[in-house]
Amino acid sequence: MTRLRLATVRPGEPEIFHSLQGEGISLGRPSVFVRLSGCNLACHWCDTPYTWFFEGHAGTHRGDRQYDRRANSVTLDIAEVAAAVRQYECPHIVFTGGEPLLQQPALAALCDLLGPAYHIEIESNGTVALTADFAPHVHQLNLSPKLGHSGNSESTRRKEDVLAAYASDHRAWFKFVIADPADAVEVAALSERFAIPAERIILMPEGTDSDTLRSRTAWLAPLCLDRGWRFTDRLHIHLYGDTRGT
Repeated sequence: MTRLRLATVRPGEPEIFHSLQGEGISLGRPSVFVRLSGCNLACHWCDTPYTWFFEGHAGTHRGDRQYDRRANSVTLDIAEVAAAVRQYECPHIVFTGGEPLLQQPALAALCDLLGPAYHIEIESNGTVALTADFAPHVHQLNLSPKLGHSGNSESTRRKEDVLAAYASDHRAWFKFVIADPADAVEVAALSERFAIPAERIILMPEGTDSDTLRSRTAWLAPLCLDRGWRFTDRLHIHLYGDTRGT
């Protein structure tokens, strides 16, 4: 039996939902989201702390609240996950988290079960390499390498060989969370170091409410225009607020 550990909308209910993609190059695309539980980083502004900031976690988060693991995660057989995905009759799947690439063997088995009709999109922090079994299933990589303001040490948030491999992968897009104009300096350094094409760099304002996003967009959009980088908003925040299952 092959199983996945997923986040929950409420205790016992996996966070598998149909919505519009809110970020990145696929902004606005109807998709089925499968949110996995667990992460290898600890971003202090993370908008899904319930996927990793469990009671006893040694990291920090600005919300302070730690979450009960049993109430906020559930383990399902991949057949159950496949059934939940198929009910929406939507061919576009987004595996998100947390960090979904921590569970690649089970994801590969799930994709085998679902068959080739689905377009598979991954949202990852860019520190975990694709495995040989899972890589052929992936059509699009939405990578979000973390910057210094995330609160993670450089050695934790940046794996040089992994990021270099992704930089040469035509499926990869690089979405950076920006909280201050100075963050763009770090993005530019990474772009040069790993030869990431400007057209594959996307900047997104950090924020979990519309007012904060609009305030940061006011200076971030012109910055992107000046640098030749793409800009993305957070559509789901404007539509639904900072809520699970949206």
